[in-house]
Amino acid sequence: MTDAFQFDPYQERVCIIVEKVFFSCQQRECFPDFEVELPQSGGPFTFVSIAFNNGIILPDSIVITPIPGRPNFARAQFTVRICFTVTIRNAVGTLIPITGCLPDIQKDIVIFHPPTRSEFDFNLRVETRSELLVPAVVSDDDLVLTVGSFVISKLTGFVQLSIDAFGYCPEPPFCEEFPSETPCVDFLNPNLTPFPTDFFPPQLPQILKDLNK
Repeated sequence: MTDAFQFDPYQERVCIIVEKVFFSCQQRECFPDFEVELPQSGGPFTFVSIAFNNGIILPDSIVITPIPGRPNFARAQFTVRICFTVTIRNAVGTLIPITGCLPDIQKDIVIFHPPTRSEFDFNLRVETRSELLVPAVVSDDDLVLTVGSFVISKLTGFVQLSIDAFGYCPEPPFCEEFPSETPCVDFLNPNLTPFPTDFFPPQLPQILKDLNK
């Protein structure tokens, strides 16, 4: 009987536990003229920036239904919510954050969902990337946004995989120390602040030598 995991000093077969992606697909969503309510006082306001969070699936919204006559596939219905933080500037220059969420996205898609033992847990996940499609506009009491979102839906599960490995990783390099805020200490250390090579004015032979290069 041969050893399935024969030792090799340069390469070996190891088992790892990973979250494997069994299925994924992409969609796009657009939110034209989405309004964010501005504060009632302190204006006029100007738009500064917006930061989007990764979308989440509302857990209670997930419904997965087998599709008759189509083995290994299922209908997945769920709701995706993408939240954000808008930063505006008021009339005196103070930055004000405003948090909110885009309208909920209702998903109804077909996914690969192979049958498995009842103890195995599949995970339905999403990854999103949202961006402003046109500059934000301040209109009366609202900030008007047009947002486009890329949405990737995934079905994942933790499994044990066998992969090729080349041993443990080499030791990492030394960390870079953040520059200290003690200029005198740094200056008095000859290793950190070497004596300047241009301490004295240049001499004529050196100038002529540089000109002849």
